[in-house]
Amino acid sequence: MTKILYVLIAILIFGFLIFIHEGGHFLFARLFKVSVKEFAIGMGPKILSKKSQKSGIAYSLRLFPIGGFVSMEGEDEESDDPNAFNKKPVWQRIIIVVAGALTNIIVGILVMSILVFSADYLLSTQIGEVTEDSVSYEAGLQVDDIIVAVDGVKVHIGDELSYQIMRRGINPIDLTVLRNGEKIVLEDVQYSVEHIEGADFAMMDFKVYGIFPEDYNLPTLVKHAFYRSTYTVTMIWESLIDLVSGRYSMEAVSGPVGVTEALTDALDTDVKTGSNSFIYLAVVISMNLGVMNLLPLPALDGGRLVFLIIEGIRRKPLKPEVEGYVHFAGIVVLMLFMVFICVKDVIGLFA
Repeated sequence: MTKILYVLIAILIFGFLIFIHEGGHFLFARLFKVSVKEFAIGMGPKILSKKSQKSGIAYSLRLFPIGGFVSMEGEDEESDDPNAFNKKPVWQRIIIVVAGALTNIIVGILVMSILVFSADYLLSTQIGEVTEDSVSYEAGLQVDDIIVAVDGVKVHIGDELSYQIMRRGINPIDLTVLRNGEKIVLEDVQYSVEHIEGADFAMMDFKVYGIFPEDYNLPTLVKHAFYRSTYTVTMIWESLIDLVSGRYSMEAVSGPVGVTEALTDALDTDVKTGSNSFIYLAVVISMNLGVMNLLPLPALDGGRLVFLIIEGIRRKPLKPEVEGYVHFAGIVVLMLFMVFICVKDVIGLFA
């Protein structure tokens, strides 16, 4: 019964993230007085639908919780409506198109800030413990060293440090540390590597000092909220690059089924720890929706953005039929990929 409850909560969270994404599109479409035909959460057949008598907009809940849409007059076709999407200035259409993704990212940043401000402790980049039999110790790392860069990439907080070592440390890396006010480079540090869920990750062999509530101040909290948010977006972007480059296998890719399972697993632990893990995972998913939708691929917001940029440069739009065909082909490919990922996730549940 508890597991079923967790699944329902996870589905609601996933639906909420879709809602705020589509809400971003909807909000700016209404702000710029675009004629909206339907605001839908989910895809496929309608479960519930109600049409506003005042605005004429249909608000719908559809069967499959794998997306949503805001259908606007003149979005994929010619229209004589003076408030049609295609009649609005390019800059307004660009804002409407990117608003959904940016809303996901902004909401993610706000919730991440709440997590940081309410955390029991935060992680610094100052070394608190390094054992004599560790790779880091042999490379010259000492207690109280402050790591400021991993392989040339600056790090500011412990979470960021851990991520950079896990990702970059599969090969020998340089650690730049601050010791007694002097920068020292520890060269060619080779960490042990483990294969986890379709990808290789380096294992950090030292501990850093924690920052506890009695030492919290506004600059420290803002710093950690900012860098936890920026490194999360970076992590999502670099994960996409790693997937394309072949570093991650398809085993590491999840769709709605896999995401729901991960969310329920995050809840099914100690109450406080589980809640924090669940919320953080929801933040990552929200930011992931934002980043993914900005990719310049057909059917995604980023694909539509490309067409609008081309229109802005040419001073005239491409034929709506051409754009419509491109996006339709993109939707077909996207849906086939989603079906493949869902089947893989379902099989994984029973593996």
